[in-house]
Amino acid sequence: MGDFEDLKAAIEEEFPGWQVWRSDAGRWYATRSGDLTDAQLQAGYAMTVAADDASGLRRLLLDQVRREPGAG
Repeated sequence: MGDFEDLKAAIEEEFPGWQVWRSDAGRWYATRSGDLTDAQLQAGYAMTVAADDASGLRRLLLDQVRREPGAG
């Protein structure tokens, strides 16, 4: 796969509203660019998700998208 910047850009394009970053330890994170309501938090929406790699992060983001109304 490509370098971090290419992967970061691809994930952010695939999942608008999320900002992707990587820790010094190499873990991948994505944080929402907007706020969540209490109801969304209670429904399992996450403000930030973390994974060991880009593929894992994509899986977590896909899970978050599936929680949205109308997702199917």
